Amino acid sequence: MSNPAPSIPAPLDSRGLPANYPFKAEWEVTPRQTRDALAASAHGDALPLLIDCRLPEEHAAAHIQGALLAPMQSIMQLQDEIAEAAGSKDRPIIVHCHHGRRSLQVTATLRGLGYTNVKSMAGGIDLWSIDIDAGVRRY
Repeated sequence: MSNPAPSIPAPLDSRGLPANYPFKAEWEVTPRQTRDALAASAHGDALPLLIDCRLPEEHAAAHIQGALLAPMQSIMQLQDEIAEAAGSKDRPIIVHCHHGRRSLQVTATLRGLGYTNVKSMAGGIDLWSIDIDAGVRRY
């Protein structure tokens, strides 16, 4: 049996979030904020490290260009690779998954490891596809 087609999203608010989304500003950034942070690096701001914490097969199906694949189940084993990619525990890091649940867990784990500027992308790659880049396949 195949997966059902992704549902049609509810209208988005002025931040690009579905109505009534329980956004946690201390833990999350919106896809629009993520897009802007990635674009701001072209103007000299620190480029955030984008971490995709989904499984390899999910990443292969749809991904954001330049994201470091670090599956949630392997975060502790990938500490050296993440540290090398980040370069500093103060570098901005944005973690994303499919809808935002796993990335919140990985955000908490990375903060526990001493990273000081880590947030989860609200709504995950699904909301990214809806609001930022329709060329990224929804699944």
